[in-house]
Amino acid sequence: MDITLTSLETEHSELLKAKIASEIASQGGWLPFSRYMEIALYEPGMGYYSAGAHKLGTGGDFTTAPELSPLFGAAICSTLLPVLEGLKEKGLPTQILEFGAGTGKLATSILSRLHDLGFELDRYDIIEISPDLAQRQEEHVGNIVKELKLPTQCHWLEELPKNFKGIMLANEVIDAVPCDVIIYQNGFWYWYGTAYKDSKLVWKVGSPVAQELLPESLLDGGFSEGYVTELHAPANAWMHQVAKHLDTGLFLTFDYGFPESEYYHPQRLEGTLMAHHRHHAIQDPFYLPGLCDLTTHVEWSQIARSALTENADDVFLTNQAAYLLDAGIGDIALEIGDPGNPETFLPISNSLQKLLSEAEMGELFKAFAFSKNLDTLLPGSSLEDLPGLRGRNRL
Repeated sequence: MDITLTSLETEHSELLKAKIASEIASQGGWLPFSRYMEIALYEPGMGYYSAGAHKLGTGGDFTTAPELSPLFGAAICSTLLPVLEGLKEKGLPTQILEFGAGTGKLATSILSRLHDLGFELDRYDIIEISPDLAQRQEEHVGNIVKELKLPTQCHWLEELPKNFKGIMLANEVIDAVPCDVIIYQNGFWYWYGTAYKDSKLVWKVGSPVAQELLPESLLDGGFSEGYVTELHAPANAWMHQVAKHLDTGLFLTFDYGFPESEYYHPQRLEGTLMAHHRHHAIQDPFYLPGLCDLTTHVEWSQIARSALTENADDVFLTNQAAYLLDAGIGDIALEIGDPGNPETFLPISNSLQKLLSEAEMGELFKAFAFSKNLDTLLPGSSLEDLPGLRGRNRL
């Protein structure tokens, strides 16, 4: 793998590594991996998401579904529209809150599609921790609002609004929430954290993990010596907060991951932790701190339980392909493109292939949703009546 860095990039990563090494020393030579991941991604002015690097698209480190095609956001509108119409009928503001909105492509495709369907949204709010991405979002979303003369108000929020009535969205957000890593040795689970040795960041085994912190799937034994996996307390805590603040409406997110039985499968020997840099997948999470994205797959079973603990009506999980097909992405593609014109339809077809193919994003990526008090907006309806969520629930 050949990655050529500029002198500024090298200096940036070395400075962040020095900061991490200093914190490791102050903590007695060992740092929980979740703390390392938090610094590497979110340290103000230095972390991957807070230092101004170009992250998304062909020139960045990874590409997301909204970046691939506006069809993704257009299909999502099939799920959102009944809920938005229910809000409007009840005299409530029609509003969407998106977490971590990337470049703003999902927001602009949703606003455009709703406009095409004759529905004008009252508010589209965004919570974004990356300053440079927030700037790009303001530009893109502002342009579409101006171009289409939308009445929609757009705001960038710093915290979750309480008693939110509306729709909450997230695309590839949970995978970037810091996780902890654990390792199985001599019949016990141990924390697997970060140390600093010979001028390098390295793995180091810590203390045993308390039994009550382990998912049921990890209590049965049967794991190979040296089996490594992740625990997701911060992601589950985030979901608790989201579900707590949603009073009435829908939460919908897309991310890669597995239910608990698949996530903690005995054959998944090295967990799911991965670094990304300029479209390279990198196994070593300590490689170029501050310049690499760090992600883990989402463990959906505990995410679902976290929502249910906060009185969600219901939870739903399916793969991205099943969701998009049920949401009508094929019909939308035919609306905007002519299959008889290969020049214009080929890019649409290629995007569909990437979004739906089992070998691309179709199976690994999942759609997860929960609702709260949905019956007050859509009497007699449930979560699984919404387009996109009418298939087999994998939870």
